[in-house]
Amino acid sequence: LTTCFVSGVLGATHVEIEQHLEMGRKLLAAGQLAEALSHYHSAVEGDSKNYLTYYKRAAVFLAMGKSKSALPDLTRAIQLKPDFLALQRSPDQDEAQNQLMRANELEELQEEAHAAHHRGDYSTTITVLDRVVELSPWDPESRELRAECYIRLGDPRKAIQDLTPTTRLRNDNRGAFLKLSTLHYDLGEHQESLGHVRECLKLDQDDKECLSRYKQVKKLSKQLDSAEEHIQEERYQDAIDKYESVMRTEPNVLYYTNKAKERICFCLVKNKMPAMAIDICSEAHQRDPRNINILRDRAEAFILNQDYEKAVEDYQEAREFDMENNEIREGLERAQKLLKLSRKRDYYKILGVNRSANKQEIIKAYRKLAQQWHPDNFREESEKKEAEKRFIDIASAKEVLTDPEMRQKFDSGEDPLDPESQQGGGQGGQGWPFHFNPFESGGNYHFKFHH
Repeated sequence: LTTCFVSGVLGATHVEIEQHLEMGRKLLAAGQLAEALSHYHSAVEGDSKNYLTYYKRAAVFLAMGKSKSALPDLTRAIQLKPDFLALQRSPDQDEAQNQLMRANELEELQEEAHAAHHRGDYSTTITVLDRVVELSPWDPESRELRAECYIRLGDPRKAIQDLTPTTRLRNDNRGAFLKLSTLHYDLGEHQESLGHVRECLKLDQDDKECLSRYKQVKKLSKQLDSAEEHIQEERYQDAIDKYESVMRTEPNVLYYTNKAKERICFCLVKNKMPAMAIDICSEAHQRDPRNINILRDRAEAFILNQDYEKAVEDYQEAREFDMENNEIREGLERAQKLLKLSRKRDYYKILGVNRSANKQEIIKAYRKLAQQWHPDNFREESEKKEAEKRFIDIASAKEVLTDPEMRQKFDSGEDPLDPESQQGGGQGGQGWPFHFNPFESGGNYHFKFHH
């Protein structure tokens, strides 16, 4: 007990001093500056006459960018050992001289950086802080200031790069975690945002700012994930509803509104609602003109609407932005085929049905038109010939569009009854399906339609 008491009053033992110095060295090497500084503080308090304790503590201050704290320690080390910087130097003496010069340079640079920041010259501030961080890579304050400048200059990615290491350079850096969460959130990276705000709450689960941010990000993240799950399950209307909720939850961040419009556009196309899809896709395109997904989806809406020229235009524009995209290339080729085909015979237009029409709708349209254009309804020879042509086209359209394989070929831009695209597949515009022509048997046309 007596020994412990004397040790506590007169200072730490030599062994304890060495232990503090060794632990400080290891922690400094591991980048745990605050813990290293604590051991060097103990070493200085344990032996205030040892120049080495001041010198080592100064090294930590410099690593933290605290040049004003480092200079007194370096000065004290030289006072305690005047020959520390003598001409015949040891490696330690050379290092001490370098540390002193470094401390002076850091102090000047930090003053210059803060002056530039104060006058709003963020580019100059960043240039000066680049050198500060090079001299003192473990300094969180310089990185935080540089991150703020990057944010002011509209470069959030570089701000994130600077702020990320500062979360490890302070024991409790909730501010950095919150800023990182906000930056990722504004970039549309909601999962990364959620991860950072959770780290903030690990440090203090009652932190009001972090808790508020967590609730907002969690709600939005859940809606986004749910919407994409609905799309995977082909529940497109449910996905539309979720994306409309996203826009209500976060109306102020442009990324999420743009994303919602883009995905609603996609879902409307999948639901075969071309008119609404074209309107929403056009709005999304205005918000994000270089987005090839929006151009692709609007092109598909135009195809559903049988406006093939505009579909080709959208696919061509998308291709200009991404020449290597196979989906866009194939879509353009298909739209061009459909445009070419529409200038010949468009079976959908012949029957007056949408491209999304089901088999029952096609048969209903066919029966109505076949009754209307049956050649028996006409007396004049010229009218009878026109009716015959119309009747053949109507029957051909019905035959193609009610046969899944033939309809798929037609939807891909190929006429299954056109001899130019099908070897022996019909008689072109004057052909009759399955080589059967009712007009070859003398002109008595008798058809019974079942309703």
